[in-house]
Amino acid sequence: MTRTSDTRLRTREAASKIVASGRPAHAITVDLIYAEIRQGSRTTINDELKRWKDEQAKVEALSAALPPAVANAMLATWAIAVEHGERALDGRRAEVEDELAQAVSRAEAVEATQASLQAELAALRARLDETRREVLVAREEARGERGAKASALEKLDALALRQASDADEAVRRLDGLRDSYEQRLQQQREAHAAAEASFREELARATERLEGVQRHVMLKVSEAREAQKRTEDQLAKAVQRGERLGIELEALRVQAATLAMQLQRATQDHHAAATQANQAQAERDELKVQLANTAGRLEGTQQQAREWESRAAALVSVPGRTGKARRASGDAAKPPKEQSLP
Repeated sequence: MTRTSDTRLRTREAASKIVASGRPAHAITVDLIYAEIRQGSRTTINDELKRWKDEQAKVEALSAALPPAVANAMLATWAIAVEHGERALDGRRAEVEDELAQAVSRAEAVEATQASLQAELAALRARLDETRREVLVAREEARGERGAKASALEKLDALALRQASDADEAVRRLDGLRDSYEQRLQQQREAHAAAEASFREELARATERLEGVQRHVMLKVSEAREAQKRTEDQLAKAVQRGERLGIELEALRVQAATLAMQLQRATQDHHAAATQANQAQAERDELKVQLANTAGRLEGTQQQAREWESRAAALVSVPGRTGKARRASGDAAKPPKEQSLP
């Protein structure tokens, strides 16, 4: 026969296994646990599963409220303490259950003996009733027969004495069995009380160790909260510094936008000035070309004038020339009219 402690332990193991496979704790049902362990009653599985779910909910809430490192340390310590407590509890529970089973067996034996005595007492009572009926019959016969009165009275007295003796013996045996049963039951109660006291002492020691672990964990939690507070203060200062930098950055963005607009206008002015410079350069180049052409024509005219002057000088130096020749030479010596510049 499977013990209740084995069913409870296997229920917890099966629930942990199902959670490890990916199913959430709140979705675990009694049918899933029973399909996994194939033993125990559904009532025992349901009670242990409810306790396990409550413990899981408390652990998850505490883990969410603590830093991960502290939560992991606390969970590991709690698992060790729970495992040790469960082992001790299962051991003591098995011993108490064995003792209780033995006591129940002895009580059942005593009850069976008591039932036998009660059946015997019922038989004695039936015999007493029969004797009473016989006494009544005897009395009737005594009434009819005066001569047999003494014999009937003696028979009646004998039957009464035997009935009283049998009734006293049955009562003594029943009292003895009852005293023995009560004594054994008291011994079992004392043994159960002693076992329960020992279990409570062991549970108190385990609880004291667990409280020590909890105090250590709470100290670590307090230190973690102080560190978190310092971190939050530094974060607040960093946020304030970031806000100031954001304001300065926004001002710089506005200034950059203004400078960009000014640069855009300056670029447009530069393009306009460059366009005007290019136009002026083109006009200058055109003027240079015209000036070069004019200088070339002027130089040709001056060369032609020098040639005419040299020819006129040559004619003047020849003797006996006529006045007509002189005039001709004088006319020839005159420079030609300047051509109009284009």
